[in-house]
Amino acid sequence: MANRVLQKVGNGLKQTRNGVQRNGQVILTIRSLSASTNKNREDSWFKSLFVRKVDPRKDAHSQLLAKKEDTNLYKIQFHNVKPECLDAYNKLCEEVLPSINADSHYPCELIGTWNTWYGEQDQAVHLWRYRGGYPALTEVMNKLRQNKEFMEYRNERGKMLLSRRNQLLLEFSFWNEPNPRPGPNIYELRSYQLRPGTMIEWGNYWARAIEFRQQNSEAVGGFFSQIGSLYMVHHLWAYKDLQSREDTRNAAWQHEGWDEVVYYTGQLALFLCISLALCPFLERNIYEALKV
Repeated sequence: MANRVLQKVGNGLKQTRNGVQRNGQVILTIRSLSASTNKNREDSWFKSLFVRKVDPRKDAHSQLLAKKEDTNLYKIQFHNVKPECLDAYNKLCEEVLPSINADSHYPCELIGTWNTWYGEQDQAVHLWRYRGGYPALTEVMNKLRQNKEFMEYRNERGKMLLSRRNQLLLEFSFWNEPNPRPGPNIYELRSYQLRPGTMIEWGNYWARAIEFRQQNSEAVGGFFSQIGSLYMVHHLWAYKDLQSREDTRNAAWQHEGWDEVVYYTGQLALFLCISLALCPFLERNIYEALKV
């Protein structure tokens, strides 16, 4: 029985081998057509093999990418507000947050407060700067716990929120420090989740790419996370309106090298989140205060 089974298998293999020999030309033709059909696809992934690599380092990202001349630390807050409470939330923030920004007792500055226009709806974003790094952050937090007005604000604010999250950030050395600007503007926050281990490579590309995006002073700030969701990058841009945004972004493609940056940094990101936001009150208040 076993011999008969082995004999049938052997005959089958022999027939298959003969068939390949008889039809070898057909098989070669099919392979040739397949190679021709997939040529463009192969070219695409073949290029990805030459993404510039960064040698392993023993230095922390914060030492390699952040500015050396200061010890600024940033905190970005995302508050998802109940839709029916957004106006009341903005009014509450307007009553409390500018006073903290203006008080020299607190070593912090409120860079901006925005309401999402396109993207995640009914969301407020706050960006704070702490001059003095982590000690300044700790000092502010301790003092705010003793601030009765702020604690009342927090309690009232909590009734209006669906969720909240934050991150501590450092700014990239090759971006200008974010400063208030005259409005009205729309702000674009582009948040990238990078592949672990690619932050320095990202920084290397954008150190060159930022030169292409300074023509209209649209670059507000560039940050990378230290605490919270890691390997996160935030780019903040400002435009006068949506058409200005479209024209400015299209103009970047006229610069030699911009296409390379877009292609290779795209290989480093896992996903991208884009929000367009309006600054409901602080853009005017803070800018006017700085002019006085």
